Amino acid sequence: MSATLWNAADAVAATGGATSRDWQATGVSIDSRTIAAGDLFVAVKGDNFDGHDYARDALGRGAAAVLVERDLEGLPAGAPVLKVGSILEALNSLGRFQRGRVSAKAIAVTGSVGKTGSKEMLRVALSALGRTHASVASFNNHIGAPLTLARMPLDTQYLVSELGMNHPGELGPLSAMVKPDVALVTTVEAVHAGHFNSEEAIADAKAEIFQGVPEDGVAVLNRDNRHFPRLRDAARKAGIRRIVGFGSDHYADAFLVHAEISPTGSRVQAVIDRRRLDYRLSAPGKHWVMNSLGVLAGIAALGGDVAQAAEALVRVEVPKGRGQHIDILLPKGGALRLIDESYNASAPAIRAALEVLRMTRTGAGGRRIVILGDMLELGDSAPATHEGLAPAILDAGAELVLTVGPNMARLGAALPKSLHAGHADTAEALAPLAAALVRSGDVVLVKGSLGMKMARIVEALTALQPSQATA
Repeated sequence: MSATLWNAADAVAATGGATSRDWQATGVSIDSRTIAAGDLFVAVKGDNFDGHDYARDALGRGAAAVLVERDLEGLPAGAPVLKVGSILEALNSLGRFQRGRVSAKAIAVTGSVGKTGSKEMLRVALSALGRTHASVASFNNHIGAPLTLARMPLDTQYLVSELGMNHPGELGPLSAMVKPDVALVTTVEAVHAGHFNSEEAIADAKAEIFQGVPEDGVAVLNRDNRHFPRLRDAARKAGIRRIVGFGSDHYADAFLVHAEISPTGSRVQAVIDRRRLDYRLSAPGKHWVMNSLGVLAGIAALGGDVAQAAEALVRVEVPKGRGQHIDILLPKGGALRLIDESYNASAPAIRAALEVLRMTRTGAGGRRIVILGDMLELGDSAPATHEGLAPAILDAGAELVLTVGPNMARLGAALPKSLHAGHADTAEALAPLAAALVRSGDVVLVKGSLGMKMARIVEALTALQPSQATA
């Protein structure tokens, strides 16, 4: 039986709300479709939905109580309701209250790329050392961060919080809520550039993560990134006394000695906090190798056993849509390999994915096929950034390229005509062409920003597999 996470009295104390009756909750949910019996349902409002419309459904699915900001009609008589003035402020209050009564050591991770992968490595590695609670999926914004805290079990020993932003002023309040002992910044690149005047401005926004770190806390920074000095100075200005660097530079506190990188993973030799370590990663690509250095440096800063943590990293699985390799049997025989990078995209992430594609062997008669959707939120730099991917595509040995969106059309025009095999305005429109084009032995990379819905193409390719083959 699950332990009680929230009771009515604590929830009222945290939020200042009023409840209709006593209740106990074993979890917290904002989605009535996936709610578990015993969860507190928080009726969050989004751009296209209002959780209040699903409160009755949540109760029907076994919710312990519903947190709302207005009176609702049609609820069962005596239904357990916690009414507050503002849903978002109440969720923040739940998060702050829970963080205040759980003494877990906390590490927060941000960066232009590599946040979720690093968070997953931290979750797996720290779980080998003690009871660990981490953000699920990419719950890293003004809703995801407090929700992660509100869900934290009282006996948590390690907290891993992924924090994201696309505008200035977002990270500071989230970091102040999490109160991380260690802040890890994976890297700073021209991502969300449409909302910033320069990469330096992006670095300054990422540096807001230091606002919640205490003076005896630690900032873990990428020495290979050109913004390292700027981030280091920002951390010191925030009062952080200890700065830990990671990267390929042997002057770093955590540095790479050697890596054998293959499409199925890597063998890594590294020095972490003056200790030589040998470990394996199942996730492919040098970007995973370099991010693992930051992860282990962060664990060392928390006082964790880095050798035990490094040994656990082999169990890290690539999150869905972030580089999974999927073998798809084809109706006429044979199979293709799909590299599913459909969740999101930036120029550095696309180049990293293309490097994995380059290393991945094709089958007999197969080709390397690249299917790319627009990178969003790049502002005036979008045309040049997209066109600038052409050399990396050629270096990866791509034999066919399909593109989605107006800016990827610019990339297509920059490629040899024999290489650019098709274009569409939307992923849904391109999906039939992609499905018709592939053949046995192909290796297919699919990547694009989340808003481009490149998962539609992944679905079309996986649907090629005969149903009896998946039974």
